Amino acid sequence: MADSIVKLAPSILAADFLHLGDQVSQAVQAGADRLHVDVMDGHFVPNISMGPLVVKALRPVVHVPLEVHLMIEQPMRYLDAFAEAGADSLLVHVEGGVNLHRTVQHIKALGKKAGVVLNPATPSSAIDEILCDVDLVLVMTVNPGFGGQKFIASTLDKIGRIRRAIEQSKRTIELEVDGGIDAETAPSAVAAGANVLVSGSAIFGAADGIASAMNRLRNACLPIVPS
Repeated sequence: MADSIVKLAPSILAADFLHLGDQVSQAVQAGADRLHVDVMDGHFVPNISMGPLVVKALRPVVHVPLEVHLMIEQPMRYLDAFAEAGADSLLVHVEGGVNLHRTVQHIKALGKKAGVVLNPATPSSAIDEILCDVDLVLVMTVNPGFGGQKFIASTLDKIGRIRRAIEQSKRTIELEVDGGIDAETAPSAVAAGANVLVSGSAIFGAADGIASAMNRLRNACLPIVPS
């Protein structure tokens, strides 16, 4: 893997929204490389979360990139709003029945980084024709919609296949994983080829605090030599 540095992207879906500003600040101070914003519409996934107003509220006080994961139907309708709110990258699912190439090109036209997301049952081949147009691939390691789920180990083979495809492309494309990521599961994901870890419950729900949880997650991946 060309970039052996593992990046952490705490998912604010698992944060205490009564103290969101404080919790986000703690994550950033503890070395978060970016913040992951899960957007759900109750249609594409069976849950409803947050919208552009949350991104807009975070933007003035957060100086790390904000990546917006759009688990919604018709994401094209909302790309401009999230871009204007201050998102740095916009991630869309391949399963949403969208014109994926047009969507990715629109994200880039907005001056944002473009990412594509695959659900656990979606094969890696689904992104063969779009891989060279994106900045990031996100592999869901749980079924999207809720935090706190168990890591699906069978996704590791897919992570490895996508890592090899990225290496063959000769492009700088990040490979991110999201779902059930903690100090126990993260090493396997990194060994398979991931270089960005989204983690929510393991960070914001840790009994010993956000900083300790992030250090534990980072340290768990230190001895890993990706395949």
